[in-house]
Amino acid sequence: MFMLDTKHESSDIRGMNKLPLKTRVQILTMLCEGSSMRSISRVADVSINTVSKLLVDAGKFCAELHDREVRNVKSKRVQCDEIWSFTGAKQKNVAGMKKPVDGAGDTWTWTALDSDSKHIISWLVGGRDGEYALAFMDDVKDRLANRVQLTTDGHKAYLNAVEEAFGADIDYAMLVKMYGEPEGKAVPQERRYSPAVCTGAKKTRIEGEPDLAHVSTSHVERQNLTMRMQMRRFTRLTNAFSKKFENHVHMVALYTVWYNFIRVHKTLKTSPAMAAGVSATLWSMDDLCGMMDAVAPKPGKRGPYKKSPAEISN
Repeated sequence: MFMLDTKHESSDIRGMNKLPLKTRVQILTMLCEGSSMRSISRVADVSINTVSKLLVDAGKFCAELHDREVRNVKSKRVQCDEIWSFTGAKQKNVAGMKKPVDGAGDTWTWTALDSDSKHIISWLVGGRDGEYALAFMDDVKDRLANRVQLTTDGHKAYLNAVEEAFGADIDYAMLVKMYGEPEGKAVPQERRYSPAVCTGAKKTRIEGEPDLAHVSTSHVERQNLTMRMQMRRFTRLTNAFSKKFENHVHMVALYTVWYNFIRVHKTLKTSPAMAAGVSATLWSMDDLCGMMDAVAPKPGKRGPYKKSPAEISN
């Protein structure tokens, strides 16, 4: 059960135990535009627990929506990658946590992107080992309508996962990038937080007949940057990291639907879902809230709040 502070004790019970549509749209939009949950609670003048509850509801709905809508995707080229974040504490500090939480430590988000439409075909949040790689690739395979050219980075877990999921029905290549400092140059102190410089790349055919001219992970890596920019919990060197693994998953689910169906891609001039033929129209956050309302249980009169231990909100 969620506790409300005195100031906001009735902020989510506007008549019918539900926030106004305008406020819900504002909260969900801000979540996808890089705002922290507490900054949203201040701007929208609602409880932090109200923001958290809406995130959970939206995340569950969006995960089901993506699973239902993103099927039989026609694609030519797919790029896959993983992006790192953490929950609760960085992996090296998990053992010393005063209040351990489930899923603490490294949290990896796997994404499969259609190179032409920029549509996120599949995503998975979890570890970075072979078990997660196989679960991810199985899901990618299930969502595609045809044989594609697949490119991944050099992460070894992909080798067995792609073989198990696709067999020989894939044109697969790995792009292995080499990193380091330019020869003869020392690492400047001011660059200690910057990534290493890419000094080269090697394209390797793994299965089928991939066109080496199209072996690239640039589009999915650019989408990774968008994820870091648009979701506050992915931002480095802050205290905005996820405190609950479940909420990390809910946020990725919400972001994916927003990115695929609602956000107009700057290059495409339309949404990735429209470019991929998954949707015939451009959605809005109002539309998403309307769909959530259509399947939500009819709200009734709420009784008095009971005291309960405070819970982690984000």
